[in-house]
Amino acid sequence: MSQPTAARPVFSTEDFRLIRKAVAEYIREHQDDQDAPKFVNLHHRLGRFG
Repeated sequence: MSQPTAARPVFSTEDFRLIRKAVAEYIREHQDDQDAPKFVNLHHRLGRFG
């Protein structure tokens, strides 16, 4: 039997930086949105990757 291959990451470090930037822009544009705190938390979590 062959050895299982290691899982490859779906997103690169650069991808996380770009996604975080897009989320930050969304937060600025939708500050009054009821989901804004969820996006703030997502922005924070994405910062841990990049």
